[in-house]
Amino acid sequence: MSETQPFVSNLQEIRRRAREHLEEGALTENYEGDVATTLKLLNDALATEIVCVLRYTSNSIAAVGIHSEAVKDEFAEHAREEQEHALRLAERINQLGGHANFNPEGLMERSSSQFVEGQTLVDMIRENLVAERIAIETYRDLVRFFAERDPTTRRLLEDILAKEEEHANDMHDLLVAHQGRPMLNN
Repeated sequence: MSETQPFVSNLQEIRRRAREHLEEGALTENYEGDVATTLKLLNDALATEIVCVLRYTSNSIAAVGIHSEAVKDEFAEHAREEQEHALRLAERINQLGGHANFNPEGLMERSSSQFVEGQTLVDMIRENLVAERIAIETYRDLVRFFAERDPTTRRLLEDILAKEEEHANDMHDLLVAHQGRPMLNN
């Protein structure tokens, strides 16, 4: 039978280290991630969210047709939620001592998503579903990458992932409603 070790921290040592390197803010000696890699990945995710805000906003304005009002409202709601994701990512970048890159130059190269507007209402819905599916896969990969290296970033990304899955489901439901046939294999 093996004995379990109790949780023991050397509080005196933790207190001593807490007084060192105050310029690093929330970053402490036991941060297990690579800060430069984390900042790059978070800035890429930020770029993706900005592209999604722009696409959803554009779609919410450009959508036309007899059945477009509810879809326009959904696009506008998603744009607001994607903006919230962007702000949360930017705040985490700041906490880690980085600079959130809101510069539009190079935005498409940093983003995993594309800016494809679509010509018809169904095209817009379809392109937003594609973008959400890209975001879902990207965030799942990021969650796995951060695992225990950076639990705070992982939890942030898990929260965003859950919302992206909700967005994909919304876009799928709209696509079914406007195409008149279910796409999911049941």
